[in-house]
Amino acid sequence: MTEYCEPAPAKLNLALHVRGKLPDGRHRIETIFAFCTDGDELSAADADNLSLDVRGPFAGDLGNPADNLALRAANALREHAGTDRGARLTLTKSLPVASGIGGGSADAAAALRLLTRLWSIDPAHASAVAPGLGADVPACLLSMSVRGDGAGDELVPVDAGVSGTPVLLVNPRVELKTADVFAAWNGEDKGPLGDWRAGRNDLEVAAIEQVPLVGTVLAWLSVQNGVSFARMSGSGATCFALFESEDARDHAEIAVPREWWRLATYLR
Repeated sequence: MTEYCEPAPAKLNLALHVRGKLPDGRHRIETIFAFCTDGDELSAADADNLSLDVRGPFAGDLGNPADNLALRAANALREHAGTDRGARLTLTKSLPVASGIGGGSADAAAALRLLTRLWSIDPAHASAVAPGLGADVPACLLSMSVRGDGAGDELVPVDAGVSGTPVLLVNPRVELKTADVFAAWNGEDKGPLGDWRAGRNDLEVAAIEQVPLVGTVLAWLSVQNGVSFARMSGSGATCFALFESEDARDHAEIAVPREWWRLATYLR
């Protein structure tokens, strides 16, 4: 029986500028996406029908597997490609839910890549259905450093200069819904995105207002030895810090308060 595995790397927004609204009501953003070497994992095996089994430390937070974005991606791909193939999907959920690091979008993108291989279909089908699954899914499908404009789905490859950088992700184990954070954005356009290191995450203030612990995590990361950069990712609540060395990152990981989730990894 043919079986494949595919990583669903955690997504980071190195900067995220909110510039206004698009005609369809979505927010117009400018962002730099980067991806970690670790995240969730998806596997697929031949089967008569499409199904999804979820396991891992955050499996219980996802609700009904039938509503999972990875399964929706599989159904969308099958319909677009005009195939009647099935698959038994298994998702190992290691990333916290609603945490600003693209977990659901990364899972959906992994399903598209995985089933493109399993079903031997043109990857163009995956690219075609990705935007309809969520604004972050096209970037997650590529899983490489890109600039995102529009709703974040108009992509241009960039060299962010971070490949191989040790990074520590920390989440206070509080869910933040993307729609709620965007709705709380104050509407002020603070200008375009240039160098991401000199940029901003315009959603930080709104996220901290809703979950003050986000500010606590960000402040904690910022003062760790060897940190060269710290910021909140996406709509939160996960924050990240880039480190000058693997040793410095590992020492910080050990010191992360027990009640917070953490992931020590690298940027791709």
